[in-house]
Amino acid sequence: MPPRRPRTDRQRNEAAQLTDRLQRAGFTKRDIARIIDRDPSLVSQFYTKNKGAAFVPALREVLTAVETAGITDLPELTALAARHTHRRTTASGTRARVRSKAVLITPTGSGTGRVGAQAIASGSSRLRPLIAEAARQNLRLAFTVRLARTAYIHPSGSRTDSPGIRRNVIQRADHTEERSYGSARTGGFPATDVARRVDAAGGDVTAAIRQWLVETGRIHPDAHILHLEVRSWRHR
Repeated sequence: MPPRRPRTDRQRNEAAQLTDRLQRAGFTKRDIARIIDRDPSLVSQFYTKNKGAAFVPALREVLTAVETAGITDLPELTALAARHTHRRTTASGTRARVRSKAVLITPTGSGTGRVGAQAIASGSSRLRPLIAEAARQNLRLAFTVRLARTAYIHPSGSRTDSPGIRRNVIQRADHTEERSYGSARTGGFPATDVARRVDAAGGDVTAAIRQWLVETGRIHPDAHILHLEVRSWRHR
């Protein structure tokens, strides 16, 4: 089966074309998601799943404000877009529930969520429901990160850096390294504490985990997480 060719500008829907123009004006997909008050993954679906028709009026108004009035303030653009974006309502007039993937946590409290580079760049939003549900159930959390080897401050296996033993470290041929923090043996971290960090970071799971790694002296401030996994369990 021949590889799928990327869509050209002419083939892209209007929402994607308007998003392209806003990106050329200096906004990121994440900025645009904030402006229309939606998840960054939806903006990506303008390109991959042909979505976004409902946001075209808002995106047009925002683009006009940027190009003709020079407005770049996100709260101001968000207020402008809000006049043209409306959540779906039910027949009774109440706000419709947004469909989302169920958060799978077993009766023992075990649950796992993994994200790669694209999701990490947009804040690892798919991990937030898992963390929130783990906090609601008062579970414990552990996480695994992969970064460039040079991004870590301490050498692998260092007792200064949890895990402290090499079996929790995976060194890869591409000069990256995975390290796991927290386990059932060591007690892990209270999910409530992690959830508070995520909330303080505006829902950005990547930023919350990265900030913890920087604050605790485990990685360099300019380091970038390449892979992130979160695991939960019930503390006995």
